[in-house]
Amino acid sequence: MKQSEKVEGLEVGIKRVPPRICVIIPCFRVRNHILDVLARIDKLVEAIYVVDDRCPDESGRFVEAQCQDPRVRVIYHEVNQGVGGAVLTGVEKALLDKMDICVKIDGDGQLDAALLPLFVRPIIAGEADFTKGNRFYNPDDVRNMPAVRLIGNAALSFLTKLSTGYWDIFDPTNGYIAVDARLLANLPRDKIEKRFLFETDLLFRVGLLRAKVLDIPMTAIYGSEKSNLRIHREILRFFVCNMKNFSKRLVYNYFLRDFNIASLELIFGALFTIFAVGYGIAHWGAGQPASAGIVMIAALPLLAGIMLLLSFVNFDVQQIPRETMSARLAIGRREGA
Repeated sequence: MKQSEKVEGLEVGIKRVPPRICVIIPCFRVRNHILDVLARIDKLVEAIYVVDDRCPDESGRFVEAQCQDPRVRVIYHEVNQGVGGAVLTGVEKALLDKMDICVKIDGDGQLDAALLPLFVRPIIAGEADFTKGNRFYNPDDVRNMPAVRLIGNAALSFLTKLSTGYWDIFDPTNGYIAVDARLLANLPRDKIEKRFLFETDLLFRVGLLRAKVLDIPMTAIYGSEKSNLRIHREILRFFVCNMKNFSKRLVYNYFLRDFNIASLELIFGALFTIFAVGYGIAHWGAGQPASAGIVMIAALPLLAGIMLLLSFVNFDVQQIPRETMSARLAIGRREGA
């Protein structure tokens, strides 16, 4: 009885300790919006790291001159490192300062800083390790979204589902994210993409740790700000990066960390499909009518291969992380901090 009372008291004590929350804002040509973003950040935030990523408008100097919030700390990059590089610089400072939750908000005003409590609440409650915004949840918001963003995000979301294994999330490039610092401390931060692929690559790394990710419905604010992303320049890199991460995830999860029935379905499904396609091309490409036997030799392995691959996909979807991992990574955080 005394032991249970002791445990219960300990749990109550933990809940009364407020988490140390910080906000990281990468800055590059956001001078016209940054002060409004800072003004909307909730008082529960202990520190705000403004990272001037070699901004040509000197956003960092502007913040130092105009913002009187004592929580704001400006960090400067001598060389532009991209949005991911700026965020990771903020993460390193947050870990040194022993923060518990890191929230990343863009400085262009598209993401409402006042929504921050919605993002940190699931992490504080132990319901998630990582939360991210989803601008597609409300149908009215989708109607107001530019068509290019809508189509591009839909395609990127599917690629990210493949590469990360988080089949239940959407809007992977959303820059509004909150992460348990213990999880960040255990990530190979030097390997994470530092430019426009940052959010999707971060999700891939988080997925390898089997962390639980939740989507938070939100509305984006589209005004006079201009995105620095040039889709026509980055689309090929997005595709290649996601396919590389997809291949890595399959090898890590189904051949190195584990080998199960899904691993066999993937192997034989791929072999049957490749054989059927190759056999069919070799015989039908000759320009001669194919016999019933040739058709069956090509068709049966193809059907079997497709069924096995679909079964593998179904298994993979069921493997979405359902439990939080950050508390189990506490030792790793002390080592990485």
